[in-house]
Amino acid sequence: MDADSQQAKFALHAAAREGQLNVAESLLRADKRLATRRDDDDRLPIHYAVSYNRLPIVELLAEQKSFDVDAQDGAGWSPLHIASSLKDADALVDFLLARGADVDAKTNTGVTAIHLTVSKSNLVVAKKLLDHKASARVKDKRNQLPLHRAAAVGNVPIIKLLLEHRSPINATDADGSTALHHAISEGHGDAAVVLLKAGAETDKKDGRGALAIDLAPDAKVRNFILKAAEEEGIDLSLEKAAS
Repeated sequence: MDADSQQAKFALHAAAREGQLNVAESLLRADKRLATRRDDDDRLPIHYAVSYNRLPIVELLAEQKSFDVDAQDGAGWSPLHIASSLKDADALVDFLLARGADVDAKTNTGVTAIHLTVSKSNLVVAKKLLDHKASARVKDKRNQLPLHRAAAVGNVPIIKLLLEHRSPINATDADGSTALHHAISEGHGDAAVVLLKAGAETDKKDGRGALAIDLAPDAKVRNFILKAAEEEGIDLSLEKAAS
C-alpha cells in the first residue's frame, strides 16, 4: 500500500489524533465503518482520541452504534486505561465511567486503570475509579498491587486511600518486595512511616533477603524512618532486625 492509500485508510485515526472534529464527522458520514478500523498497532480511532485528550471526538465516536467503551488495543489497553494514565484528563475519565467502562479491565500485563493512575500520582482519578468500585486488591503479572506503585512514587494520600479500600499492606510482588520495601528503597520516608503506622510488617525480607530498612538509599532516610517510627510508638524491632 502506497503512502497516500495508507493515509486515506487511516484518515479517521489521524483526525482523532489531531483533534479535527469536522473532518472526523465528515469521514464518519461517508463511512461509519471507519470507527471500527484497526491500524497496524491494532488501535482504533477511539484509542487515539483518548490518547490525545480529544473529548469532543471521543463523544462523537461514542455516538456510533459500533462503539465499545472497553475496546482494547494490541497491548490490551482500553480507553479507560489510556485516560487514567494521562494528566488533566478528568473529564475523559468521567465520560468513560459514565458510559460504563470496566474499571477492573486488565492490559496484557495485567495492569488495571488504578495501577496506571497511581503511577502518575493522580489522586483525583484514583478516587473516581475507587468510587466506581475499582478494586485496590488486583495484582498485575508482576504481582504488584496499586499500593506497590503508590509506595514507589511516595504518594501518601493515595497510599492512605488504597488502604481505606482494603488493599493488602504486606503483599509481596514478583521480587518478594512489599509496599514498604518500595517506599524505603525510593527514599520516601513519609510514605514508609504511613505504611508502618498502618501495620506494615518490618521483618519481611524480599527475594534477595533484604529487610525494607536495608534498602534505604542513605543514612538520612534510614534515620528519619527509625526516628519517626519511635515517635509514633512503633516497635523498633525494625532497628534491631536490621542491625
